[in-house]
Amino acid sequence: MTKYNAGVWIDHRKALIVAVTPAGERTTLIISKVEKHPQRSGDSPLKGRYAVDQVPADDSRQKAYTGELNIYYDTVIAAVRNAESLVILGPGEAKGELKKRLVRNKLGGRVAAVETADKMTDRQIAARVSEYLSEPWSAKSPAYGRPNAGLQGKSSGPLSGR
Repeated sequence: MTKYNAGVWIDHRKALIVAVTPAGERTTLIISKVEKHPQRSGDSPLKGRYAVDQVPADDSRQKAYTGELNIYYDTVIAAVRNAESLVILGPGEAKGELKKRLVRNKLGGRVAAVETADKMTDRQIAARVSEYLSEPWSAKSPAYGRPNAGLQGKSSGPLSGR
């Protein structure tokens, strides 16, 4: 098996995996089947007839939501299982949840960084991951958060915008 590094941009709707190999880049898109966090459906008690059996129980909807998320995260982990080094990017909670699952699967030591990154195009994600993993600078970054958090003055790292 070829050794490679990878980066994942993830939220609850999709994950874009960029594998950086000596032969080049390969991207994989995984679409989540997770619906938005479950909301109550049915009639409101203020709008008309209301019966308990019209509204599914909160715990059953939460279990279904959690089950769908578990399948999604397991699919992402399977896609990056053989990566030597991993960078996780994303705008919300999904990046932290993925890292926790990687730790539980004894793959947490491969996570080089977890970084907040807002919405990006697929090309921007691929460029960011390639830039981050191709530089020896990535070994100097903090394990979690912004790459230059706590540094004073201007930085000349690959993500500083120069």
